[in-house]
Amino acid sequence: MTAFTVDGAYSGFSVDDIDAAREFYGTTLGLDVETNQMGFLDLRLPSGASILVYSKPNHEPASFTILNFPVDDIDAAVDDLISRGVHTKIYDDADFPSDERGIVRGTGGPDIAWFRDPAGNVLAVMQA
Repeated sequence: MTAFTVDGAYSGFSVDDIDAAREFYGTTLGLDVETNQMGFLDLRLPSGASILVYSKPNHEPASFTILNFPVDDIDAAVDDLISRGVHTKIYDDADFPSDERGIVRGTGGPDIAWFRDPAGNVLAVMQA
C-alpha cells in the first residue's frame, strides 16, 4: 500500500483579488468557475481538469505562462479576446516581435499571443 498517489492531482496559481479573478475567468473568458468551501476558485476546463485559483496577499504575478488555450484560428481568437476587453500585446517587440494585435508568428513554434489576468499572471492563446 502506498500513501502517496497521483490520483486527483491538480494545478493552481495565486491572484491578488479573488473577485476580479472570478469575473475575468468566468465572465470574460467563459470558463466554468466555482467558489469552493475555502473561498478559492475552482476553474473547470472542458477536458475535465481542474485548476485551483487562490488569493494570496503578497501575490507576485507568475513570470511564465500559467495557462494555454489552443485554438483553431488564432486571428479569430485574438479578435474575440480584444472584443472582450483583453489586451493581447503585452510584450515589447524587442522581446517578442509581434503584429499590432500581439500575435507572434513564424518562430518555429505555434503562432501565439499572450495576455494577462487581472493579477498580472500570463496566459496564452496559440494556434493548434
